[in-house]
Amino acid sequence: MKSWMFLVLMVSVLISGCTDQSSRATEESATLKENSSAETGTADVETRVVQDEFGKVAIPVHPQRIVGIYVEDYLKALDITPVAQWYHPAWGVQDYLNLDVPKFDFSGSVEALMQYNPDLIIVDGGVDAAKYEVYSKVAPTYRMPEQALKDSKQMLTTIADIVGQPEKGAAYLSTYEKNIAHAKAELQKAVGDETVAVVRLNVEEKGLALFGVNNAYTGFIYSELGLTPHPMARDMENPQQILSEEAIPSLDADHIIVFPSNGTWESQENQEAIRLLDGKLWQSLPAIKNNHVYRMERSHWQSGAVIANSMKMDDLLKQMTP
Repeated sequence: MKSWMFLVLMVSVLISGCTDQSSRATEESATLKENSSAETGTADVETRVVQDEFGKVAIPVHPQRIVGIYVEDYLKALDITPVAQWYHPAWGVQDYLNLDVPKFDFSGSVEALMQYNPDLIIVDGGVDAAKYEVYSKVAPTYRMPEQALKDSKQMLTTIADIVGQPEKGAAYLSTYEKNIAHAKAELQKAVGDETVAVVRLNVEEKGLALFGVNNAYTGFIYSELGLTPHPMARDMENPQQILSEEAIPSLDADHIIVFPSNGTWESQENQEAIRLLDGKLWQSLPAIKNNHVYRMERSHWQSGAVIANSMKMDDLLKQMTP
């Protein structure tokens, strides 16, 4: 009997000890999980799976800290301020957005983004599959589909959905389309079928580049606003081409839009290149003689996003209509 009672007592002690150990292990696991979440800022977040250009990716349903690589225009249109802004030392930043946020050097290490603790990264066509994998190690990354990259409206709609604000995207798009219709009608009354060309002054090379109808930055003025491209721009297969000195006299468009590739018209480092426009060949063009050359600022004229396009409309209505 005593042996039996001793055995029962030993089993009770063992069970009690195992229960205590299990309880302590559970508490330690919970503490470690809590500490990990506190350190990384990645407490349980509701996610959904979406399809991007390279496959399926799980993204937050309600992202709070977003980085948009060269798509900040669309974020601002949705009243979202990114935690950092795309920047390139050779080009600068999209000044027209007036974002007061840190700059992310696109030419440097992607790991620099980690200091901003993003919970979602959206990248455009400038990021290939290999670079996409690097971004994905920093935070869930959505690569814009190639099809969407061809149209600013699709870009807006897609990004609005990805950030969980499709209604705001639809509202902005509605106003945007009304503004396009208004600008198109006013420009048609003012210039009709007169031809238009868009030229960039490449300040580094001290040369000129003609932008064609397929240019992602300025094709909008032909496809959406209905302006008539000069035949040289209309027949171009490439988005742009360098104009040789011999080709300049052929640019007999009724209206010419021109902007510098870097900086502003007032930038000291641009002055030597700007003197190219004082040359006899440029000065002989009909648009010059008729005072139909319009000097624009490069920042929004080198973007094809919705805010940039809206600013182009304002420029054209101001410069080309009575």
